[in-house]
Amino acid sequence: MATVQNTHLESLPRWARELSEKYYSRTLTMFVLYGNVRDLVPMQRGNAREFVSLQKFLHHALFGARDLVIYYDRGGGLSFAEPEMQADFRRALSGYDSFHGTNYSSGLPRNPDGVLNLLDSYLRTRINDGKKIALVIDFAETIVPAGDISGMSAEDRNSLVILKRWAQNPAFLHADVTICLVAENLSELNQGIVRNPGVASIAIPLPDESERLEFIRSQLAGCALPPGSDVSEATLAALCAGLKRVQLQSLISHSIENRRPLTMEFLRQVKKELIEAESGGLLEFVESRFDLSMVAGNEAAKKKLKDAAAALRAGKTGVLPMGYVISGPVGTGKTFLTTCFAGEVGIPAVTLKNFRSMWQGVTEGNLERVLNLLKAMSPIVVIVDEADAQLGTRHATGDSGVSSRVFGQIAAFMGNTELRGKVIWFLLTCRPDLLPVDLKRQGRAEEHIALFYPETDEERLALFRAMQKKTGVRIATPEAEEYFLSHCAGLSGADIEAVLIRASMKSALENENTVGLDDLKHALEDFIPPSYPTEIELQNLVAVLECTSSSLLPEKYRRADRGELIRRARELAALERA
Repeated sequence: MATVQNTHLESLPRWARELSEKYYSRTLTMFVLYGNVRDLVPMQRGNAREFVSLQKFLHHALFGARDLVIYYDRGGGLSFAEPEMQADFRRALSGYDSFHGTNYSSGLPRNPDGVLNLLDSYLRTRINDGKKIALVIDFAETIVPAGDISGMSAEDRNSLVILKRWAQNPAFLHADVTICLVAENLSELNQGIVRNPGVASIAIPLPDESERLEFIRSQLAGCALPPGSDVSEATLAALCAGLKRVQLQSLISHSIENRRPLTMEFLRQVKKELIEAESGGLLEFVESRFDLSMVAGNEAAKKKLKDAAAALRAGKTGVLPMGYVISGPVGTGKTFLTTCFAGEVGIPAVTLKNFRSMWQGVTEGNLERVLNLLKAMSPIVVIVDEADAQLGTRHATGDSGVSSRVFGQIAAFMGNTELRGKVIWFLLTCRPDLLPVDLKRQGRAEEHIALFYPETDEERLALFRAMQKKTGVRIATPEAEEYFLSHCAGLSGADIEAVLIRASMKSALENENTVGLDDLKHALEDFIPPSYPTEIELQNLVAVLECTSSSLLPEKYRRADRGELIRRARELAALERA
């Protein structure tokens, strides 16, 4: 770019090089900068490397040779990079007031309608004078928000028209003019701007591991971490995937200023809090104390996930599925199995919480922020519970197209093969038949694992012992296990856990440290498991029909006539809808 000062194109961040190259084409004058726009940006100044705000970076690294650099946001109004630039604008404003009979010289407007009209006149005048101009509009989503044009206010419509006109103004294209709209989420901007052929959208990503390491080294160049810290610079960079530079700066400063050693445990807790806050509470870290050795029963399913964990640890990400559908009746341990997988491989696991909002454009913005975080935090396991209800469908109606747009965002992200082995999806559901085919096809959640209730005494005993480890309940005598086996037919894993907790409460109230035969007997005799025979049968059948590996199926389903299973599942589904 002609205006790059005291820096070379090669020293710019990738996104800034992309902006420069598009500008050099002389076919674009307007750019949308989105993503990690509230972070520090590396800037080369001579032989020194600085980390500055995006606004300062744009001024000095890209627009340093411009005659005019103007900033505008709805809250702060107009401002200028240098005092002489503001003085020039004031002189032009006096002429505007004289011609139009206005009084803007005594007080500039802040509302978009008034400011953009003033800028329209000012830019045209200065272009005719041969001036080189850069205009940065921050918080652009408040100027031209997403939404149907029929529902926009008159002021927002006027702003949209002005920006569209600037985007394809021949005079702007031929002059040295750059207009940057800055917003965190692209989906929060009006699509009339985003999809305009005269506008280029440039993503500013979260820093990758090498960029985090560079920043950490710069922060620790003059001051080491306090004694007792057990993380190196490289370890810190590796463990802080998903964090911004400003968050790293805060983390390091907190440790140094308070003389608090930066330990693995402290780092884990702080990162959890920062990521959950950054996601707006839409991601929740899952901290698993267990690995797959804690899972009882469903041996074939466990082996599949152990093989995947081994491949992931070996770095053979190309052989891993993009994601899994974990199905089966309620109480079969779908969530527990998934969190144990995360514990097995030692990578972060997060639960995707409800990101839907009643407000226009907020749902898409929430999801965009979450998906960008997931990409930056890879490798990561993403757990979506009740996936059939959460993820929507391509054909959803009645919500102004929000569900179909959300579905498109998720489907495109899940199908990005560059993320194979980096973002691993687990879609958990009792009703996989209600999941859209687009999400569970090959290339997305392509491996479908079905879980079932224990059918043999061996499976029930293994599950009983696993639940003791999970809950911390200690059984006093072998006779208690024998009694359990003779009275546990039809119980799910969740039922067995509930029985153990009840027995443990009885023993605790009697000041006993272990659960005896009488405690377990009382709990089993008193326990009445919830009974939903029709629903459970349907959930079993749809799990069988969705399963992509015959080795996962119990023998009775492996030998069953598939046509008969389909007929019965449809019959039960019809009963459910009736």
